[in-house]
Amino acid sequence: MDLAASVGLRLRELREARGMSLSELARRSKIGKGTLSELESGRRNPTLETLYALTTALKVPLSTALHDLASPARISGHAVDAVLMERFEVDTSVTETYRVRIRSGTAQESAAHSPGTTEHIIVLTGTARVGGLTDPALIGPGMHGSWAADVPHLYQAPEGDVEALLVVRHPQ
Repeated sequence: MDLAASVGLRLRELREARGMSLSELARRSKIGKGTLSELESGRRNPTLETLYALTTALKVPLSTALHDLASPARISGHAVDAVLMERFEVDTSVTETYRVRIRSGTAQESAAHSPGTTEHIIVLTGTARVGGLTDPALIGPGMHGSWAADVPHLYQAPEGDVEALLVVRHPQ
C-alpha cells in the first residue's frame, strides 16, 4: 500500500473513531470536503500542511497518521520536507522525532498545536529562523532552540537549505 492510501485509511479510521462526519472534519480543519474525500480514498497525496490541519482538528499528533507504515514516512509541504524517524508514546505524552529540510528562501507558518506542545530543533547545516511568529530565533549549524508550539510558529530558511532534527512533544 502506498503512502497516500495508507495515510488516507488512517485518517478515515481516526475520523470514524471520533464519530466525526466527513463534513465536520472538513469544517474543523478548513480542508475542502472533496479534498478530504480524495485523501481518505488514497486518490490524493497529502501535503504536510494538510496533514497538520487534519491531525490538529482530530486532536492527535501528526505522527498518529504516519507511524507504523512499511517504510519511514516522508511528507512534504510548501517549505518543509519531513521524515518521521521515531515516535515514543507514554501515558503522559507523545514525542516525535523528524529529520527535516527547510528549503532555501521559503517559510512555513504552522498553526498552533494542542495546549502544552513544545518543539525543539537541532540545526545540522544552514541557518533557520524558527519559533513563535512574533519572536522567531535564528539558529545556525550545531545550535539548538526550543519554543512553545501551542501558538502559531514559523520555519524559515532565509538563505540556503537547512537540515535539522525536530523533536515535537505533545502532552496527553
